[in-house]
Amino acid sequence: MIPLSVPNLNGKELQYIKKCIDTNWVSSAGSFVEEFERAILGYVKAGYAVACVNGTSGLQIALQLCGVGKEDEVIVPTLTFIAPANVVKYLGAEPVFMDCDDYLNLDPAKLRDFCLKECKITKAGLRNKSTGRIVKAVIPVHVFGNPCDMQEIMSISRHYRLKVIEDATESLGAYYTSGVYKNRFTGTIGDIGVYSFNGNKIITTGGGGMIVTGNKAIARKARYLTEQAKDDSVNYIHNEIGYNFRLTNLQAALGLAQLEQLKKFIMIKRRNYELYRKLLNQVRGVEILGIPAGTAPNYWFYSLLVEKKEFGMDRKQLMDCLAKKRIQARPIWYLNHLQRPYRLNQAYKIENAPKFWKSVLNLPCSTSLEKKQINYIASTICNLSGRN
Repeated sequence: MIPLSVPNLNGKELQYIKKCIDTNWVSSAGSFVEEFERAILGYVKAGYAVACVNGTSGLQIALQLCGVGKEDEVIVPTLTFIAPANVVKYLGAEPVFMDCDDYLNLDPAKLRDFCLKECKITKAGLRNKSTGRIVKAVIPVHVFGNPCDMQEIMSISRHYRLKVIEDATESLGAYYTSGVYKNRFTGTIGDIGVYSFNGNKIITTGGGGMIVTGNKAIARKARYLTEQAKDDSVNYIHNEIGYNFRLTNLQAALGLAQLEQLKKFIMIKRRNYELYRKLLNQVRGVEILGIPAGTAPNYWFYSLLVEKKEFGMDRKQLMDCLAKKRIQARPIWYLNHLQRPYRLNQAYKIENAPKFWKSVLNLPCSTSLEKKQINYIASTICNLSGRN
């Protein structure tokens, strides 16, 4: 089986992990946690970084630090992994679901339209006219490593006094090549950014995350909350409710070794992306999703758009046929506004996302993927073209 996405652990991972074991520093204390935080800061050029147990916990802390609480609302994409919607509910707030643009990211035009037509500016903040709740924040997700239109999203958010939490869990290493944020990395533009190091991400710690911000006070409070809100670690005094959200030294050691290879991983990802596009360019009814202008993505996932009428089968049929050829592919996430816990939540003009849900199939994208495997995948798709 050619897997969808697996880690590439060919760097100094074993060397660094052995050092943790040899020194007995395997839990949340140890030098690698701070080293990993500093290395992330050096790479993305952010002000402050706080390692945490996963991307979801990072988003939860970020929302809490942005003042989101009960009876508030947060705008989230319907087309993304469910974590951004879930963390809103963790804090007693409600998600409002937004449609996607042509690159699967939150649609800034509809965001502006929603704020203008469905809300009103009040002293308390942006109030949703249909629910009466205050809209506190927006969580743009850089889906599959393609950067969102942050120039528009930030402009809208600043006008309507919305906090911006960048879900950069899939886009570590992606940046902008033009515009206001030229040479800025995803995750470093909003009020707070969050990265993920899950097993299938471009670099992994097995499970882990990182909160980044340019605000020293936010970073200090994030560290306080992720370390159980300890005010006196000797006498166990806790003046607030905290969380056991710290990354372990073992995980950080793995992450540091992975980060050392990130530039190489992105180079491989880009090369393989371009090879897929070249090989599938002449196949009717399928197309590799493009990249937004003025951006340099990290090419985390490769999304194939399948047009049933032209190709001869839909994306599910193609996925099943690929599986028989020992090629693992995966559909995009089920839309969040249709998930059972969120069917009563407001969803604003969801028009593009259902089309992508029906047509997107993600192809194998591991950095260990070989050219001959990509050729095999592409030729298999080509041979299936036109079949019923």
